[in-house]
Amino acid sequence: MSDLPASDKAAPGVSFKLSLMMFLQYAIWGAWLPILFPFLMGHRGFSLDQTGNILAVGAIGAIVAPFIAGQIADRFFPTQIFLGLSHLAGAVLVWFLSDIEEYSTFLWITLVYSLIYAPTISLTNSICFHHLPNRDRDFPRVRLWGTIGWIAAGVTVGHWLAMNHTPEGASEAMQVAAQNAGRADAFKLSAILGIGLGLFCFALPHTPPSKSEGESNATVAALGQVFSSRTLMVLFAIAVPVSIVHQFYFVYTSQFLTEVQVKAGGAGLANSINKVLGVGGGGLMTLGQVSEILVMAGVGVVATKVPRKALLLLGLLAYALRMYLFANFPESLPMLIVGILLHGFCFGAFIFVAFMIVDEEFTEDVRASAQSLFNVVIVGVGIIIGSRVSTEIGKRFSDESGAISDWKGLFEVPMYVAMACFALLLLFYRTGPNDPTRKIA
Repeated sequence: MSDLPASDKAAPGVSFKLSLMMFLQYAIWGAWLPILFPFLMGHRGFSLDQTGNILAVGAIGAIVAPFIAGQIADRFFPTQIFLGLSHLAGAVLVWFLSDIEEYSTFLWITLVYSLIYAPTISLTNSICFHHLPNRDRDFPRVRLWGTIGWIAAGVTVGHWLAMNHTPEGASEAMQVAAQNAGRADAFKLSAILGIGLGLFCFALPHTPPSKSEGESNATVAALGQVFSSRTLMVLFAIAVPVSIVHQFYFVYTSQFLTEVQVKAGGAGLANSINKVLGVGGGGLMTLGQVSEILVMAGVGVVATKVPRKALLLLGLLAYALRMYLFANFPESLPMLIVGILLHGFCFGAFIFVAFMIVDEEFTEDVRASAQSLFNVVIVGVGIIIGSRVSTEIGKRFSDESGAISDWKGLFEVPMYVAMACFALLLLFYRTGPNDPTRKIA
């Protein structure tokens, strides 16, 4: 039995509910996001510019989120009710995306869906921070179930494609085309999961608005705190180029790995991967989420011993090394797997730790808005810019059909961006006053 005092424990059943919430939250996203680029380009036949536009508008919801979700959760409306209604509405929209063939319709529904889904990402963090008594110890344990949900969805889609959309004996081109078409089912899986989470949210712990009397707009207050702290200013600024690097990974990796798996022909290591993780690249990408679980568990152990700056630098180093491996070892499955596994450090040591810093450095009455505000950078501005930058750069390394013909040149671009971010953080970031250790100035 734990020797923690009662005040240092979550209420009975709360950790389980929050863990299940995280599992479904990220399974919804993980079902379709990794396969979106090959689905749009390879099946719907959208151009690289059109695909970049769809990826970009998908992030607009994160920009609007602080002015909607954060304000409501901090001031007016119980968080769990807002989450439930959002997921039910989002499930209806994402189901429609599986059948839409016309570009403008797909673009507009994606925009509306982003306005509904994006705010829920930061609010699931906020509701956890509200009910978990020890942030450093408890949040990593709960949040890792989001990663498990992402893995479960990705592997499920990979096996579905292998069983139902990979014709035996067909040419490599026909197999890729069939898998691209089958990816439409990923949106339907996401919708089913969304309905489940929407209903479950009404059973989550009650999380009332703080209703601070001293400030009418929580987002404005949070923004003011950003500009009053060098720690937060540097973190928010550097998150934009990091998000661009992150977007390169999610835009291109599924298609990159699909081609690698098909060319391998199901022999040796490729055969084992196909049997365990399925085909289509998305299942193989879930190895990154497996490492993410281990890294986040490690963060929970070292969070009170290692400076936040050191963890952020480790994450940036992983971003650069992953792109280096993709660029220089495109024919080596073992090296590519190492690159995928580095995703755990990219997410766990940078993005995950960054959200912890946000919760530490902002005052309690604006923390939900602060989480949403940081989402503006990570899932909003960064992804919008990253989508446009990655697709524009993709044109430089594509053939006349729009397919990438020079993976090395493509992946070297985000590699150099990550290296620049590492240097900037090393030079200008200072550990915040709430950092448990301040060994790196």
